[in-house]
Amino acid sequence: MRGLVDAGWRALLYCLHPRVLLWSLAPLALAGGGLALAGWAFWEQAVSGVRALLERSELLNVLLDWLAAHGAAQLRVVLAPLLVVLVAVPLVVLLTLLLVSAFVTPAVVRLVAARRFPALEQRRGAGFVQSLLWTLACTLAALAALLCSLPLWLVPPLALVLPALIWGWLTCRVLAFDALALHASAAERRWLLRRRRWPLLLMGTACGALGALPSLLWALGAVALVFAPILLVVSVWLYTIVFAFAACWFVHYLLSELVRLRGVPPADAGAAAGAGEPGREGGSGGANAARGPEDPGSRCRPSVTSVTRGTSDRSGAGAASPGPPWTSA
Repeated sequence: MRGLVDAGWRALLYCLHPRVLLWSLAPLALAGGGLALAGWAFWEQAVSGVRALLERSELLNVLLDWLAAHGAAQLRVVLAPLLVVLVAVPLVVLLTLLLVSAFVTPAVVRLVAARRFPALEQRRGAGFVQSLLWTLACTLAALAALLCSLPLWLVPPLALVLPALIWGWLTCRVLAFDALALHASAAERRWLLRRRRWPLLLMGTACGALGALPSLLWALGAVALVFAPILLVVSVWLYTIVFAFAACWFVHYLLSELVRLRGVPPADAGAAAGAGEPGREGGSGGANAARGPEDPGSRCRPSVTSVTRGTSDRSGAGAASPGPPWTSA
């Protein structure tokens, strides 16, 4: 839990970094501009097509007439744009997440590695094609879960919980993979994703809950449906902020776990250890003075420690050293 909190506040600070802000403009420009053009060109046609499709259903017309007789006459007017929005919002969320994964996450990985873990080796356990296939597979699984869970959305508590869980799972799977693709090997990546699956799922669920906040824009009622094309663009901006924070959070957490797995000290810890280590920057001067002048013959005589160490090394040469933790997991 301490690692999650530490990565969380670091992610908040990194969201204000100029480089992260610059890269977050790419998803906003692509998704927001595309939605603005699509809304200007196809909004009226989409609403008219859905309304014509609804009018063909005799059962639905009977239901709407019954609701109109009981005071819900406006439902017939707002039902068609409401259905268009219900279809468009998941696509907007998905498009924004994929664009953040493609543009923001690699930039955050390079930034965090350069500033916090410069000694971390890049083992490139996954390339662009593998990352793309992984993202597509997780996306299809999330869309299938959304379609299968649609009947459960009629239950009020589940309508709020299920989307957050599904988007949280997708965020976890996509961003965690991209955060480790450059620096971790395939074995390290599988080991970390398996051993840290519950913290990662908790992070994804939290980000999924944050991603549900832009949906409150549609709580304005019929006014929101009138300005739906504009609100969709605004929601892209909000989703970009949420997923950029999620990318920073996952990168900080997983790279620190990878460093802990390999035993590579971070940059600040290495500098502090070097400053306080005897033998560096004059740290060994006092110790050498305390030992006194060196015996010239001591260089030719092997010490007891070295003899003992050599004997133990020869006796334990046949013993197998323990391998990396992911080989025995």
